[in-house]
Amino acid sequence: MLTEATIEKMFRTLMNDPNRSDENFDKAEELLEDELRAESPLRHRLTVELEELRSAAAKS
Repeated sequence: MLTEATIEKMFRTLMNDPNRSDENFDKAEELLEDELRAESPLRHRLTVELEELRSAAAKS
């Protein structure tokens, strides 16, 4: 099992990729779903951030 710090670092790496694609968003979403409990505050925060980034990318 990964620590929350490791999960957040992996998430940031995916989201900071200059060539970010839909695949990066999907991997980040899978990471959150697979590694964090549904009630985790970190999962909630990163899921909201992921949705905002995905929406912003779609508008670009």
